[in-house]
Amino acid sequence: MSTIKEIASLAGVSRGTVDRVLNKRGGVHPETQARILEIAKALDYKPNKAGIVLSAQRKNLKLGVVMFGTNNPFFEDVKAGLKDIEAELSCYNCDIYVKSTPDFNEKNQIEAIDDLVNSGINALAIAPQNQDGVVKKIDELAKMQIPTITFNSDLPTSKRIAYVGSNYRKSGETVAGLMKLINPHKNLIIGVVGGAQSVLCHTERIEGFKDMVASHDSLSIADVVWNNDDDVTCYDVVLKLLETHPEINALYFTAGAISGGCKAVKKLGREKGMTIIAHDKVPSTVELIKEGLIQATVCQQPYIQGVKPLQMLFDYLTTGDQPEEINYTDIEIYIKENI
Repeated sequence: MSTIKEIASLAGVSRGTVDRVLNKRGGVHPETQARILEIAKALDYKPNKAGIVLSAQRKNLKLGVVMFGTNNPFFEDVKAGLKDIEAELSCYNCDIYVKSTPDFNEKNQIEAIDDLVNSGINALAIAPQNQDGVVKKIDELAKMQIPTITFNSDLPTSKRIAYVGSNYRKSGETVAGLMKLINPHKNLIIGVVGGAQSVLCHTERIEGFKDMVASHDSLSIADVVWNNDDDVTCYDVVLKLLETHPEINALYFTAGAISGGCKAVKKLGREKGMTIIAHDKVPSTVELIKEGLIQATVCQQPYIQGVKPLQMLFDYLTTGDQPEEINYTDIEIYIKENI
């Protein structure tokens, strides 16, 4: 097993310099840092686990989490994952601070990040807004040597070190494929109900859906509307959508507030012959699937989205393990028979 002493000898630096690089404490010239990391990788250097525990306990690491504070119950499973990983990491004297922003607002999210930085966090996990100010803030954190992992939705143009969540374009494509499988001999005119235009996973699902719809002559999109993950808004926009487009015989809900939209379907008596596919296995959607109004829901393992980013950040800070940049959760399909 290689040691810090061996790496230091091969790199022509002190053991203290190697320790600074491997433990990401900064203050080392980039070329020297790159040489040390290359040698450590070549030697398959693995930190001493007992030393990691002791080091982490002395550091009292603080991990911050920022996520949407909408009424979308999807995030309850994310919170369950956060709770479990918090209990596990507490054994290493690692604290987790969670902030939920009240709406899809760039300013609120940036303020939440700043509050966590002022609390002394060492790393951040965030379900981000797809907005320039949030990208800039994550890039600022990188300069401060505060690594960021995005989850649920990504910001690939930022200097985040990794993403954990669904392949949302593939999820949108999957929904279009499901609609075709459910209705092999029927022309579908589809109303698309998005969540928030400032969230990449919502908009990219629609783009993936559109790409697949374009490849099927029997599928077409009547219109795209937005509900901001709010049930009252969703009821209103779906009611107007169906009144404006009486030809619609299918709905695709790309995000939350599905029950509000389904109430509009019932209000107009449009249940018969309507194909509805949604995302996520929240209680209200489960009931609507059992009822037969929704035919299927495409899920994205929210519990893992709560656990994995923080485990990856902890490992990165304590062992220097560089996470895989893209960590897709599984695309799971639930219908009445397996819900």
